[in-house]
Amino acid sequence: MSFFDPLVLLLVAAGLYMAWNIGANDLANAMGTSVGSGALSIKQVIIIAALFEFGGAVLFGKRVTSTIAKGIVPIDSISLIDPHLVTIGMLAAILAAGFWITLATFYNLPVSTTHSIVGAVLGFGLMAAYNGMIGYTEINWTVLGKIVGSWLVSPLLGAFIAYIIFSLIRYFVLQKTDDPYNIEKKFVILQIMTACYIAFAHGSNDVANAVGPLYAGLHSLEMADVGIPLWVMALGGIGMVIGLATWGYRVIETIGTRITELTPTRGFSAEFATASVVVLHSYSSLPISTTHTLVGSVIGVGLAGGLAAVDLSVIGKIIVSWIVTVPVAALTSALIFAGLLGVGI
Repeated sequence: MSFFDPLVLLLVAAGLYMAWNIGANDLANAMGTSVGSGALSIKQVIIIAALFEFGGAVLFGKRVTSTIAKGIVPIDSISLIDPHLVTIGMLAAILAAGFWITLATFYNLPVSTTHSIVGAVLGFGLMAAYNGMIGYTEINWTVLGKIVGSWLVSPLLGAFIAYIIFSLIRYFVLQKTDDPYNIEKKFVILQIMTACYIAFAHGSNDVANAVGPLYAGLHSLEMADVGIPLWVMALGGIGMVIGLATWGYRVIETIGTRITELTPTRGFSAEFATASVVVLHSYSSLPISTTHTLVGSVIGVGLAGGLAAVDLSVIGKIIVSWIVTVPVAALTSALIFAGLLGVGI
């Protein structure tokens, strides 16, 4: 099949659309603490993201991409029936996840793009099983279990690490000085470094949410070898940076200003904790939610200053959006897949 086949072009365009959504919502989550603390402006954040997000995606993003592409639904079994079915299914998954993230970003809600795409790929798999293409037992429930487990562990781990880091900074640094303000200014430099760290970490894990299904669709049509093409990873990195630059300010405001007051020391603590947890899971090939981890880390920093420092109403809205993401994405993906099959694409 030619690269210029309408189905292939549609799949690539959908992958770019998903990457744009990730940049507008999920990458904005990752960089929101730097803006909220005053360490960086939005323009500076975009420059950092352009360099380090792209680097993380291209250099370290293939492990998680393989999990999203092949670790959940047995695409090779479906390809034996018709390779186009995999391409159509992954197209449905990307569109379903993308639509949900666009809606959430419009309402300033930091949802998990990882939850969205995993739920959407699962929806495609369940519809494929319903139509007799595969058995329900062929869906890799063990991998799904590990992914879901990581979603529960990562925010708690992020909160714990951030709480410890900020508590140590407050006790050994802030409370030992008569001028907590030159201290905060000094931490601006450190937070710029952690902003680079979290951008790299985010690129290494969340690029898979866009290019994993894209690679699976191309691979089924024998347009991508066993190795993931560099241009596919680059497409994801570019799309995420564009999403942050064009629409990321909406979610940046929620993360950076509405959960708890952020200073450079607090922002540094949250970013370092988040990036460390995300890189660890990227190395383990597990697609975790940067959103969950970062929000958990910000809450951990807030709790270090007392429960009153945390806006529980904002947290409640965020948690509700997390809970509904997987079922909404799965159902939407299943319906889009059935619809595309119905019209004979």
